[in-house]
Amino acid sequence: MAVLGEGPDLDGVRRGSGGMSGSTPPPPTLRVRLGTDAVHRATRFMGKVIDFRDGGVELEGVTGDRRLFRLMPGGFLVNKSIVSLLPELVEAVVSVRRTASGSVALTGQKAKVAQASRLWVEGIHDAELIERIWGDDLRVEGIVVEPLDGIDNLEERIDEFGPSETRRLGVLVDHLVTGSKEFRIATMVNARFSEDVLVLGTPYVDVWQAVRPEAIGITAWPVIPMGESWKEGICRALNVAEPWMMWKRILASVTSYADIESSLVGSVEALIDFVAMTPSFQD
Repeated sequence: MAVLGEGPDLDGVRRGSGGMSGSTPPPPTLRVRLGTDAVHRATRFMGKVIDFRDGGVELEGVTGDRRLFRLMPGGFLVNKSIVSLLPELVEAVVSVRRTASGSVALTGQKAKVAQASRLWVEGIHDAELIERIWGDDLRVEGIVVEPLDGIDNLEERIDEFGPSETRRLGVLVDHLVTGSKEFRIATMVNARFSEDVLVLGTPYVDVWQAVRPEAIGITAWPVIPMGESWKEGICRALNVAEPWMMWKRILASVTSYADIESSLVGSVEALIDFVAMTPSFQD
């Protein structure tokens, strides 16, 4: 995270001159809410306002990078206008708490009674990882996550479930790449149950691989030869005795969505929106 410094003189005023020239009007002060797009003029860093603290404002860029900047007069652009930033309501900003998924935590809100719709995942590790990141969101929406232990019989399982406009089903699958078994099954299911079922996924062989390697202290996931058990190969390459030990290490390393690859984040959040029947997915 950037350390707050004096920074450059954004308005071209010499040090010791006593501020801006009397002939130059000061830039307007703009009170902004969290989520406002802003540009730091000196560095051209673009991002959304996510916090006001330590005498500065913290911006989050499109790649998830976060930087803290001093609140200098005229130090920012909002809608292409030069402004001095201030929080809209200091009290509201100070009290904001975010969940591991990045959502604003809703203080005092009880979990909803589980709705009929469901979110299915391939295995127990998928379910545990989703709970770790999106557990608060799922409870707010009343969404239950259920592991499938594979998707070979997915169509039959969906027929048994009986999806409808009030009983939606989201399915998260691994290895969703063109030509794979998972891709063929997902394409068929999405075509047949286009209104009430949505299958999305990630390109990774296993949900382990959807955790960023740097989060668990390695530079990259080892490449495992075709035909070899992927999880056992990973354990051998990283000198871990058993897969359950490796999974315990992986899960303990994940603290927020920033530790997860973007393809998993995008798929899970789209499935939660679909199952919760948010306006963006309604007819």
